[in-house]
Amino acid sequence: MESLLYIALFAPFVGSLFAGLFFARSPRTHLVGVVNSALIGIAFIASVILAIHVAKYGAVQVTMMEWISIGDLTIPFGFLVDEISVTMMVVVTLVSTVVHIYSTGYMSHDKSYNRFFSYLSAFVFSMMILVMSDNFAGLFIGWEGVGVCSWLLIGFWYHKADKTFEENPSISPSWAANEAFIMNRIADLGMLVGIFLIYWNVGSLQYDIVFDALPQLADGILVAIAIALFIGAMGKSAQFPLHTWLTDAMEGPTPVSALIHAATMVTAGVFLIIRANPLYSLDAVAGVSYFIAVLGTFVAFYAASMALTARDIKRIVALSTLSQLGYMFAAVGLGAYWIALFHLAAHAFFKALLFLGAGNVMHAMDDELDIFKMGGLRKAMVGSYIYMGIASIALAGLPFFAGFWSKDAIIETAFNEGTYILWGMLVITAGMTAFYSFRQVFFTFHGEERYKALGFQPHDMYKYVLVAMAPLAALAISFGWFMDDFKGFITKNLPVYEMSEHTHHLAGYLGALVILFALIGIAIAWKKYGGTGAKAWKKDEKLADSFVYKLLENQYYVPKFYDEFIVQPYTILSAKFWEFDKKVVDGSVDLIARLFYKSGDVSRDMQNGNLSSYLNWMGAGALLLILAAAVAAVIG
Repeated sequence: MESLLYIALFAPFVGSLFAGLFFARSPRTHLVGVVNSALIGIAFIASVILAIHVAKYGAVQVTMMEWISIGDLTIPFGFLVDEISVTMMVVVTLVSTVVHIYSTGYMSHDKSYNRFFSYLSAFVFSMMILVMSDNFAGLFIGWEGVGVCSWLLIGFWYHKADKTFEENPSISPSWAANEAFIMNRIADLGMLVGIFLIYWNVGSLQYDIVFDALPQLADGILVAIAIALFIGAMGKSAQFPLHTWLTDAMEGPTPVSALIHAATMVTAGVFLIIRANPLYSLDAVAGVSYFIAVLGTFVAFYAASMALTARDIKRIVALSTLSQLGYMFAAVGLGAYWIALFHLAAHAFFKALLFLGAGNVMHAMDDELDIFKMGGLRKAMVGSYIYMGIASIALAGLPFFAGFWSKDAIIETAFNEGTYILWGMLVITAGMTAFYSFRQVFFTFHGEERYKALGFQPHDMYKYVLVAMAPLAALAISFGWFMDDFKGFITKNLPVYEMSEHTHHLAGYLGALVILFALIGIAIAWKKYGGTGAKAWKKDEKLADSFVYKLLENQYYVPKFYDEFIVQPYTILSAKFWEFDKKVVDGSVDLIARLFYKSGDVSRDMQNGNLSSYLNWMGAGALLLILAAAVAAVIG
């Protein structure tokens, strides 16, 4: 099993090197896409075999080498494949395999084709380190690795900055990449503080040692560690107020968006809390856990509301990711860790399918993103229409697709815990989710073919790409059917969360209520946008001047607030410091240099080879010495 562990881990790394080193200077080479896709596929096969082994025989732990050994600190470069990590491994590699195959078609005309695959495979490798590590230091290496790779991939089309930055900096890929990187660095400071606190109080960063030692730590220390680690999770998983980078990250290529949102970066924060469940399950940090649940519920509602008016097809899907991450954090905050992980996996399948379907639409519409300019595409893009329909049904939580089982379980958990306000918000959010999901489908694929007036000639994606997307569609439909099997597997390593007898009796009514809200949302979307043809978009335009519409369209003005009260003042302050550095710091250095230069000129004049000049300087020196001696004598 050790060899399979290394294959799963290092196959993406080999692919990244293959694309980055051997084909760095060569033109587009489709061999790169084929080889990298095959290597990620091998990692997926290895992960599945490891999952079967873990289910039968238990966890696999391997120490590759001694990594850091300083004084009492010993950190091995080790890996742990247990129920939690192997679930993430299978999800990451499966989605990544599909995204790699998809990218061979989507990026086929890009001049930086090889560079893209090098970054993409490195992204997967970093995520595998993150989920497979057996200690917090190794997790942090993968944590920062996905951060760097996301920066490279979001800003992949950095050359677009010259054309768009002056007009609107927020749509520059470079700007978006920097925003994501900097905002995550802010959060990662909290992550580092949490890791330092763990070492200072436990003396180790190994998961098993740390988790065994937690009950002996003071309550204040436990709360501080829990808060610090969660701050790191907030940045990676884009929880309010560190959320604005997630929608701007759409400036990267669509396959990148699918990978970030479905299986890698944004799921890392949820994974961290699930991995650290022995900490967040303690009574001492119950307040922190409840805050996580409250914040997650707020984010679920907050993001869904913003998606109601969005017109950018990718940003609608991005906001849905933010909302679903809120559901996951609500679950972990309420102690339902296995349900959160189940929703993470289910969400990965239908969200990747939704993003790739959106990429198909963009590819057909010459990168057009405005759904108001589409309509009637179902005739020209049958395959993409079916896939996005399946993904939207799963996202809306309709029976009996994957999202129905996982999201309904989270909503039921909120009711079971007696947090009825959170439960009510999550139910309403489910209705909004169904509305904006099908609003997007109806605007894009139904109604009048508005794209014709703009000169577009849409066509579906390459057939092999559509075939590659089929496993995601199958899982978006069927994954929820294996919920009980998943529970039996994952609760060997996670606490078993069970519904109370009271909740169990009401489960049918609670589920029916959620379905009712979802159906109402879909019905409203159909009435407004499904069958009105050319007038569909005009209904939104009539509301565009209303306060609520503008509030939602501008994301509650939070990005504007950040820009005016943080970004711009920081930019002005930086410019002032730059002027200070140029005039004062650099000026002082230049002044010292000029003084030495002038003193050199004077010294050079003294050494002119003229005997009388030497005697004059000697006399002047002797006179100065006499005056100095006289002054010293008077003072003394």
